[in-house]
Amino acid sequence: QVRLVESGGGLVQPGGSLRLSCAASGFTLSNYVMRWYRQAPGKERDFVAYISSSGGSTYYVDSVKGRFTISRDNAKNTVYLQMNNLKPEDTAVYFCNRAVAPLPWGQGTQVTVSS
Repeated sequence: QVRLVESGGGLVQPGGSLRLSCAASGFTLSNYVMRWYRQAPGKERDFVAYISSSGGSTYYVDSVKGRFTISRDNAKNTVYLQMNNLKPEDTAVYFCNRAVAPLPWGQGTQVTVSS
């Protein structure tokens, strides 16, 4: 089955860290540029970061630059999002997807930043 499953979210205090995982199955992850997105309550889903198929190139939106790091392990068919110095405005459901030929959206993983 071709799918992506996000995990690793949770409740964290401001300034804390989380590492999200995106496990791919049913296709060759190394063939795809991958992206992380997030959807805050009552808002549209927004792009957060991307990583090239080899992992050699990354890009971040300004709001997370310097705090988030996207990475991948193609041998493990997994993409990661390391999130440091989390802020309340990072609260959202986080999703991953292929940049080209995106798959149906999964359930995502909830990240809540609150004291």
